[in-house]
Amino acid sequence: MADMKDYFDTELTQTEIENLSSLALAHIGDAVFELLVRGQVISKRKAMVGKLHAETIKYVNARSQAEFARELMPELSEKERAVFKRGRNSRVNSVPKNMSVADYHSATGLEALFGWLWLSGKKERISELFGIIAATIN
Repeated sequence: MADMKDYFDTELTQTEIENLSSLALAHIGDAVFELLVRGQVISKRKAMVGKLHAETIKYVNARSQAEFARELMPELSEKERAVFKRGRNSRVNSVPKNMSVADYHSATGLEALFGWLWLSGKKERISELFGIIAATIN
């Protein structure tokens, strides 16, 4: 059998990762964060699909993500804080009507942070930070 490619690991160099736009980091971070939340929700034994979705969207939205970002801020390293701020300060084209601009920007910062950590292969650090968040998911 030929060598199997590991699609969970990026082939980007750290320099290439650092040169990605903050919105590109947020793009991948959004998926990483949602997958973590979905795993946490399903581990709480919510079986019906409708309930799984409803429970997930309680945590994967700008308002909740902004609150999670505030909780994580004291735990972030200087570099992580810089990645978050770069994401938070990125120029977005639109903000959903039901979200505040500040929350939307903070959510983008959180997603950029999770994207940067994922692409950088820092899965243990993702687990540490998400552990703080997971404690609030019931």
